[in-house]
Amino acid sequence: MIDRRTLLAAALAGTALPAARPVRAAGSDTLRIGYQKNGILVVAKQQGAIEAKLKPLGVGVSWVEFSFGPPLLEAISLGAIDLGQTGDAPPIFAQAAGSPITYVAAQEAAGSGAAILVQRDSPIRSLADLKGKRVAFAKASSAHNLTIAALEKAGLTYRDIEPVTLAPADAAAAFARGSVDAWTIWDPYFAIAEMQPTTRVLALATDIAKPNNFFLAHRSLAAERGPVLDAALDALSGVARWCEANRGEVAALLSKGTGVPLPATRRAVDRTDYVIGPMSPSAVAEQQRVADRFHALSLIPRPIKIADALRTPVAQNG
Repeated sequence: MIDRRTLLAAALAGTALPAARPVRAAGSDTLRIGYQKNGILVVAKQQGAIEAKLKPLGVGVSWVEFSFGPPLLEAISLGAIDLGQTGDAPPIFAQAAGSPITYVAAQEAAGSGAAILVQRDSPIRSLADLKGKRVAFAKASSAHNLTIAALEKAGLTYRDIEPVTLAPADAAAAFARGSVDAWTIWDPYFAIAEMQPTTRVLALATDIAKPNNFFLAHRSLAAERGPVLDAALDALSGVARWCEANRGEVAALLSKGTGVPLPATRRAVDRTDYVIGPMSPSAVAEQQRVADRFHALSLIPRPIKIADALRTPVAQNG
């Protein structure tokens, strides 16, 4: 029988950051896309949807897998890839560090595929019980923001816990052996851990904060190869619509493309909202609140304006 640690390590081993390469010129014949082990990009990769859309433009596609958002955005910053998707926190940290990223699309309120987990027999029964506890999450990831938002909801501060910043696979191992008291994580890591009989969900992301995801690109892609970017986003919109209507097939494609067991993948798929759209005023405002939260805690070195990193200005209400 495969134990949980072995399963998590085998299914979720991360990919090393690709070697940096110069940003390609406007006439490049390849769009380099970074993806993670869940979501629309994996389905698009399995279907060849972006490849089909870009073929008339004479552009091919290459794919690079990442275990979570911050290294993916670092790769964009270094010019190693052109486009990718992450949760809310990674682009904030990247923008604060001066990364040449731009928001090109949003997946707003992307479902309930993130949570704070504890062991089933843990004495932690509420968010308030996290006080003084070791809480694992990936630094600069959406789980980082979710942890802070959960503490705020419970009337606690970031100083009330002992943060343990670990990449997802390392956090999975630490959680399995009881080295941390709680783990904030997203799908498919969440789904795999949740299916273990010793795991209990303390709180879902949807009960704490709005879980927006974003598509980010290198500024040079948006500025110099706009038609290529637009064609890729159009393909992804079509994939998103297909995903909404064909969840069983989505799960099969994701499982095949990532190696994550089908039951866990199906659980993740069932709680995901596959909708892609432009950056709306509400998405920008929510992202600005997240950025302000990180700056108030001195977790980013300077205040930032999300509007400065938008590909297209967003009309404000009022």
